Formats: sequence, C-alpha cells, structure tokens
Amino acid sequence: MPVSSRTVLTPSQQPAPHEAVGVKFAAMAGTGEIRLESHHHSPEQLKGIAEQCVLEVKRIEKKYSRYDPSSIVSRINAASGQESVGVDAETQTLLDYAQTLFESSSGLFDITSGVLRRAWHFDQKISPSPGELEALLPLVSWRRVERLGESVYLPLKGMEIDFGGFGKEYAADRAALVLQQAGIEHGFVNLSGDIRVVGPKFSGEPYRMGIQHPREPSQHLASIPIHQGALATSGDYERFFELEGTRFCHILNPKTGHPVQAWQSVSVLAPLAIVAGSCSTCAMLQEEAGLDYLNASGFSYLAVDSKGQIHKK
Repeated sequence: MPVSSRTVLTPSQQPAPHEAVGVKFAAMAGTGEIRLESHHHSPEQLKGIAEQCVLEVKRIEKKYSRYDPSSIVSRINAASGQESVGVDAETQTLLDYAQTLFESSSGLFDITSGVLRRAWHFDQKISPSPGELEALLPLVSWRRVERLGESVYLPLKGMEIDFGGFGKEYAADRAALVLQQAGIEHGFVNLSGDIRVVGPKFSGEPYRMGIQHPREPSQHLASIPIHQGALATSGDYERFFELEGTRFCHILNPKTGHPVQAWQSVSVLAPLAIVAGSCSTCAMLQEEAGLDYLNASGFSYLAVDSKGQIHKK
C-alpha cells in the first residue's frame, strides 16, 4: 500500500541511513582498497568488517609469500632435494589449481618457473647469458613435483614453487568471502588492480573500474562497469627493461626462459579473481595463440597486442 503524505512511519519502519566506508592498506608488495556500502551496518561495523578482510589478505601473504622464510612455500623450497613437507587442505587446494592451470595451458603456466628470476635482474637491465638459463631450465618442471598424500616433495635441489601467479587474486577472493559472510552485498576488494566485486553500489549502479594504459601510466585504457564478479590484468609494464628496442618483461615462458612479447596487456572479466588473473596470465604466456585462448575461455576480455592494437570481447 502506498504511503500517504500524512502517514508517519514508526522507527522500525524507517529505512536505515545509507553508510559507506573505504579502507586503504599496504599488502602483497602493493596497495589494497576495500569499499563497502550498507543500509544494515554502521560505519563502525563496516570498518570492523573491512579490517577482517585486511587480516585475511595478510594471513594469505604470510602463509604463501616466498619472501617470508616461515611460509609454507619457503619451507617446501628449502627442503628441495632433501625431504617432503606436509601441507594443509588449503595449500593442497592451491596445488590442485596449479595442476589444472598447467594442464589447461599446455605446460605454460608452471609454478616451478620462479627459479628463472635468478637469471633475470630487471633493475640491472641486463639479459642473462644462455648458460645461465640452461642451468636453470632443468629445475622448471611441475611434472617432477611429487605429491604423496598430504605432503609435497621437490626432487631436485634448487627447485622452487611460487604461488605469485595467482596468490594476490586468491587473496582478493578470500577477502570477498569475508564480506559475503558478514552480509555485505555492495562493495569490492581491490588488490593492486586485481578486483573482486561482491555486488553493485547501493543505488544499483555498477562500480566502474579503470584499466591502466600499458604505455601511458597516468591514463586509463578503458573504464569497465562491474555489478558482480572480478577483473584482473596481466601486462608487460609492471617489471621490465628495454634493450636495443626490445622490451623484456617479468612474465617468462617456462619452456624457453625468455620473456613473452606478444601482448602489452590482457584484462579478463570472470566470476572469481583467481580465474580472471590466471586466464589473463595464460593468455600472455600463449603469445601469438593468446587470442584463441581468450576466445575459448568464454570470458569477456580486453587485450592490447605488441603493436598497440586492441582486441576485445
């Protein structure tokens, strides 16, 4: 029944005021932002929920960072060629996902390829010698990783695993789960451009997320409206150097040890950040076959090839 101009609503019938909270923080070698909107939570409650999200992101960072000697990844790597290391259910799930990515990318997404960074020093702008790469390539082999029950063993001394290829996106999804469990229906988590949206603005309008131009850092290539889901970008502009007119980026082909060069950037929209991020990285790794890979994925994308031409779906 419509409310007349003379009708007075009781306090229980009055709609709660619209509250919005934004929190920024440092994590995973970058910046994070959580933005929440609600009619059912006070600003103090929203800040508390955002803080829980930050704690979840930092939990994942500590647990899986290769820079933390106490992390499970560091312990597995330190035991390479010596002994197996027990892992919990969460880590087993991530290893299962790594297996899926390896198979779906024809071996191009390989979480043992991080050892190649020992040969590539992007701050020094020097290409490694063939001998340096030849010494490291035998250590790159997901197929060699032995998973026995609840343990992992890297059989060659010097082998490593690294969840850096999807760890940040996984953290964004886990933080979004914290929001959903707290009853938040409007907001997003942004970890250095890897974004997970749990729901649109309270007005129903989508959040608009900018995609950085791969050659003009101060400009956006596009502004993408997102009601729900995730957006992630992989590119050749995060860590790189140029030598004699060639750009060498940090995304390395595990079979050759050399940087990929076919794409400036690839952005993907998917239901989960970990899916969007791994799909965009796989497309970069596929190089000339990247467009076919993106089309076969079924996800929307915006990609810029090495000549600056834009491809989208």
